[in-house]
Amino acid sequence: MKDPIWKLMGMLYQSHPWHGVPIGDDAPEQITSYIEIVPTDTVKYELDKHSGHLKVDRPQGFSNICPTLYGLVPQTLCAGRVAEYSSRKSGKDNLIGDNDPLDICVLTEKDIAHGNLFLQAIPIGGFRMIDQGEADDKIMAVLLGDATYGHMQDISEVPEGVVKRLKHYFLTYKQVPGDGAPRSCEITHTYGREEALEVIQRSHADYNELFAGLEDLLTGMLRGDGEEQG
Repeated sequence: MKDPIWKLMGMLYQSHPWHGVPIGDDAPEQITSYIEIVPTDTVKYELDKHSGHLKVDRPQGFSNICPTLYGLVPQTLCAGRVAEYSSRKSGKDNLIGDNDPLDICVLTEKDIAHGNLFLQAIPIGGFRMIDQGEADDKIMAVLLGDATYGHMQDISEVPEGVVKRLKHYFLTYKQVPGDGAPRSCEITHTYGREEALEVIQRSHADYNELFAGLEDLLTGMLRGDGEEQG
C-alpha cells in the first residue's frame, strides 16, 4: 500500500510522467503510457527527463509524421537487460541500452488532438530497433477498449500497411534528404506479443535497478528523517 504522504503529494503536485506515475498493476499485459506526440504534430515533442515537462525537441523539417500515438512507458529504462536481450535475439554483440524510457506506439481509431496525456494500452508486439549500437526497442500496442484495434492480441493482426508505415517512419525520421550519410539505425526484427512483454519486464527491471530506493529516499526527505532532534 502506497504511503499516505504520496497520496497527499499526488493531490497537491503534478507527478513526473517518468518517475511519479506507476507502470500499472497489470503490467506487462496492460500498461500505462505517456503520449508525447500525435499524428497531426508537425513538431517533435519529447519529455524533458529532468523537469517532467513536455518540450519541443525539434520542428519536423520534412514529411516525417508519426502515424500513431507515440510516447513512453513510465518507470522503464532501456539499459543492460534490454540490451542483452536485443543482442541475443539480433545476433549483434556489444549492444548497450540507450538509457531512455521504453518507447511505445499506440494504435487507435480515435483522433486525439494533443499529447501530454496518459492512457492504458495493451502491448501486441514491437520493433527490435538498433540505433548506432544502442538497443532502442519500439513497443506496439493498442488503446484499451478501442473499437477498431482494441480486439487485437498480436502484431500479426495489424494491417501490413500500418506496420510498414511505422517502420519507414523510424528508419527515416532522423535522416535529412540529400545528406547522403549512411543509415544510422536499423530494425532487425518485428516481434510479437510475448517478446514485447519480455522487453517491458526487462525495461522495468532496468529502471528499478537504477532508481532503487528512490521512493523511500524521497519519503524520508519529506518526513524529515535523519534530522537532528532539538
